Formats: sequence, C-alpha cells, structure tokens
Amino acid sequence: MAARQIIYPVLLAGGSGTRLWPLSRKGYPKQFSSLVQDTSLFQASAERLQGPAFANPVVVTNSDFRFIVTEQLANAGIDPGAILIEPTGRNTAPAVLAAALHLNEADPDGLMLVAPSDHVIPNRDAFQSAVQTAVSAAQNGRLVTFGITPDRPETGYGYLELDGGAKTADVVALKRFVEKPDLSTAEKMLAEGNYLWNAGIFLFSVKDILEAFETHAPDMLVAVRRALEEAKTDLGFIRLAAAPWEEAENVSIDYAVMEKSDALSVVPFGQGWSDLGGWDAVWRETSPDERGVALSGEATAIDCDDTLLRSESDRQVIVGLGLKNVIAVAMPDAVLVADKSRAQDVKLAVDKLKSKGVAQAETFPRDHRPWGWFESLVVGDRFQVKRIVVHPGAALSLQSHHHRAEHWIVVEGTAKVTIDETVQLVTENQSVYIPLGAVHRMENPGKLPMVLIEVQTGAYLGEDDIIRYEDVYARDPSDT
Repeated sequence: MAARQIIYPVLLAGGSGTRLWPLSRKGYPKQFSSLVQDTSLFQASAERLQGPAFANPVVVTNSDFRFIVTEQLANAGIDPGAILIEPTGRNTAPAVLAAALHLNEADPDGLMLVAPSDHVIPNRDAFQSAVQTAVSAAQNGRLVTFGITPDRPETGYGYLELDGGAKTADVVALKRFVEKPDLSTAEKMLAEGNYLWNAGIFLFSVKDILEAFETHAPDMLVAVRRALEEAKTDLGFIRLAAAPWEEAENVSIDYAVMEKSDALSVVPFGQGWSDLGGWDAVWRETSPDERGVALSGEATAIDCDDTLLRSESDRQVIVGLGLKNVIAVAMPDAVLVADKSRAQDVKLAVDKLKSKGVAQAETFPRDHRPWGWFESLVVGDRFQVKRIVVHPGAALSLQSHHHRAEHWIVVEGTAKVTIDETVQLVTENQSVYIPLGAVHRMENPGKLPMVLIEVQTGAYLGEDDIIRYEDVYARDPSDT
C-alpha cells in the first residue's frame, strides 16, 4: 500500500476584519477570539488540521500577532512549522505565494492546504475526509477549491459556478467564480442548484501553484521570492523583507491566479461551515432558542425575538427587553446595538469612528504582549490603573520611563522585581514603588500566571514612554 500523502496546512492569520466590531479589531481580530466555542477560531482551525495526514502548520501572520500565534498554538498543544511575518498586509495572494516558496525549498511535490484561520467547521472528520477526496485531483495538477453547499440565498459570500457536474459528486470542474450577489441573484442561484459558496480554502501542489503564479502573476512571483530570499530569522520567526514585499500587488489569490486558471476543480462540502462574516452569522452559530434568541456571557433576554445579546466582559451585564431582530454586543470600552438586517454594515460604524479619531475603532481593551497582557481599568489626567497578567516564566523588558512613576501591587502569584541594583520577590498582598527614571523589570518566576495592579502617576502616561535596555523577546526599542 502506498504511503499516505502528507499535506502541509497553511493558515492565514493576518486579517483584521471589521464586521465583528467591537469584539474584532485591528489590534486583536476575530481569529484569536472565542466566538462560538471555548477555543479561539485560530486554535480550532489548527486543531482541525492535525493528524497523521498533516504536517505541522505553516502560519502567515503579521508582526503584531506573532506572539499571540505562538501562545495560542502552545496552549492547544500544537507545534508550529514556519511562521512567516508579513511586513504589511497584501491580501491572500502574496501570503499564499510566500508559503509556497518556503515549502518549495524542502518539498516541491508536496501538497499545501490553504485555509483562513477564522472559519467555523464543526465536523473535523468530515472536513478531513473532504480534503482526502481532493488529494488525487491535486496530485494530478488540479487547483482544488472547496465549495459549501448553500442552504439559503446568502449575499455575503462569493459563489462558485459548477461546470455541469452534480454538486453531490466528489470532485467537480469549476466553471467560474461569482462575486457576492444581490438577493434576487442569490435566490436564483440557489434555485438552480449549480452554485456553491466560495469558502476560500484550497488544495494544490507546491509546484503547481508556483507554475500558476509564473503564468498569471509573474511580477508578484519576483517580488515575493526576493522578500523570502532577503528575509531575516528573528526568534524563530521568518520576517519577510519589507521593500520587495511592498512591490507585490495587494490582491486575493482568487483574482491573481485562480480565476485565470483552466485547471480548477471543486470539492463540495455540506457538513457545516461559516466564515463568521458578521454578527448575524454568529447568531446562527450560537444556537438560538425557540424564539430565536442567542445569549453569551452575562446576558439576559426578556420578551425578545430573533436577537443576539453578548457580554464580552465579566464586569458588564447586558439585558434586552422587548427586542426584535437586534444585535447588541457589550465590551468594556464599546457597545454595538444594531438591527440584525444591517449586520454586514457594521464596518460602516468602524469607518465612522476612525474618521472621528476614536481609539476604540481599532485598539482592543486588552493589549497582548509576548509576556502576557494588560488592560487599563481607570484613566485620569495624571494617573492610570492597569491590570497586568504575566505568563509563568515570562519577563518584561529591563526598562525605564521619563515621565511616570509606578506602584505595583501583586494580587496573584509572586513577582521577581528588579529596581536599579535591587532584586526582590514580591508576593500576594505586597507592593513595591518604582521611582521615575529607575531601571526596572518585572518577572514571573512561578508556575502559575502572576497578576498585579499597576498604578501609574505622572505628566505623560503613553506606552511610548519607555527606554528598553534588555529584552528576551528581541523587540525593537520602539516596539512597545
């Protein structure tokens, strides 16, 4: 019996979707959040591609998310393959091409399965079976995409028109890609039965996709190859070179390659899928009750219908009274209330906030760092109170500040604190004072997370007021 073909998963984790604001923001997009299950969408995507048929996942992300990626993979017990860092977001075509060029160095005949990291596919076994169905076609030079059997006239997805084959077949030739339709067109396509939703998931050999780029996007191939050749390794991450990367066209793989190829096939998949492209999709995936009400967190509904209520904070309660067709999402620093029919327009709210200079349009209340995370609890003119959580064995950089002093009160665990020449252990219910200008560091020497409350006082409290002397994460001095 021939050995099973090993498949290289490629997870795309650099996006910053706005349709799930205020939970998903540029600083912490939806793939890293737990929207419909205990694990994040990114973790669930990685777990779905584990098993004897799969190699360790290659991840393409950006610099801001690199430590979130490694932390979430570690928490899921998954060893990553390469983690490629995009200097800037250039859509999916350059990202897929960079992963293909990287894999080409070791296994040009290998198969790569490209998948977004923010989709929901509940039936892992069924999905892996669909992937195996596609293997033979991919081995024979086909560029295979996966199409979702539609169950409603959806206007938020692109479609795949099948080339005369029944969508119940294992592998079907693809006639064309169809842009997101209006409602009447979507209803017509659903009735015709010859269309699938475009899931944006692909299987092809490394050499075949590189040949497709050579044919249809040669300039991009040149730019991305240079970005990889000039890449630098940083703490195990592969940082693609910025200058040639900027020369790559900002375009999706659909537009750059797939729509131009004559070697396209589709594997239909009808076992459950969602890209969670809006709060209406989250409502559907959160098991609404008999009145169509879906709740999450500290949420209560009274006489409501077809409504989503979510509290994303253990300090905030949300109550809906007499609501119908409403989405209400409460974060510690922002609240969205919308008609459910306008779920696809939430990005308009983000644009409006950005035009007004509102920080919540893009920044997340929790700021994730390689050593843990922090959040602001109270902010005044000359003071700020933060909660800081430091992972076991982690350490902040050795640093000082020009404009602020700090008080640290440990509330969980033990902190190892350096202040100039003094090193001490600070345990629960103890505190320490960091004078303005003192060189200091905070470490967690324990095996459990360490939590402290930091009170900053001073004329300027910005995160850029930092002089970094040593950093185990090799961050740039300007990287806060």
